[in-house]
Amino acid sequence: MLPYLLNTGPDGVQRPLALSHRGFSVDGLENSMVAFEAAVDLGFGYLEIDVRTSQDGVVMVFHDELLDRVCDAQGPLAERTLDELDKVRINGVEPIPTLEAVLTRWPDLKLNIDLKDDASVEPFVRLVERLGAHDRVLVASFSDRRRRRTLNLLSRPVASSAGQVSSALIWLLSPLGLTKRLARLTRVDCLQLPIQHAGVTVMTDRFIRRCRAAGLPVHVWTVNETDAMEQLLTLGGGVDGLVSDRADRLAETMRHRGQWPQTASPKGSGKAP
Repeated sequence: MLPYLLNTGPDGVQRPLALSHRGFSVDGLENSMVAFEAAVDLGFGYLEIDVRTSQDGVVMVFHDELLDRVCDAQGPLAERTLDELDKVRINGVEPIPTLEAVLTRWPDLKLNIDLKDDASVEPFVRLVERLGAHDRVLVASFSDRRRRRTLNLLSRPVASSAGQVSSALIWLLSPLGLTKRLARLTRVDCLQLPIQHAGVTVMTDRFIRRCRAAGLPVHVWTVNETDAMEQLLTLGGGVDGLVSDRADRLAETMRHRGQWPQTASPKGSGKAP
């Protein structure tokens, strides 16, 4: 198992990963430093974040193609330079962080990074190489092509989750006993899937058991209700990770299981650069 996926407790036993989705903010300050700080303060050692790249090649932590939904500005993020983006505020309050700022502020934090555009691939690789962050990041993308290109450019192995095509193939063909072989062929270290997709239940007892037998971790997104969290942590022997907007509920669920805080990033370890 790659270092990113290791999340052992004091007893040396692997624990499920709990990932705070875009940090934690009840005020809609997603993918902001204040949201990440809130998640770290709750005990999270893993964040799920998104990246896009500015016009001048700086990797920014931001989900949408357009600034409009969450910012006090309009238009594509990719059409603005870093200097221009420094003036933009999320909900009129918080600046858009660079990926480098997040990686350097919390040196023990692990990041599940969804590369949202092709322009991010090479700047992302250069940043990971410069900071030596290979063991701290997981490369994710709905595009398997983009994901594989990123992995090919990196000098060391980095954890990666399946894109849309790889995920569909593994899910459809797992009853044939092909899970492990397909994961190896597609360079997949874990699956990250929803509970349901297009009216079809993805997370079934049998599917999770097949993945566990193949040694392929399964993470589920986006799980916001406590009952669903508890059910998934036992279904099919238990999923290996949960991604949630409600970091407070997920932290409490893991605490009740005696699996909190996460050892990847103890509370209070973050320091401003």
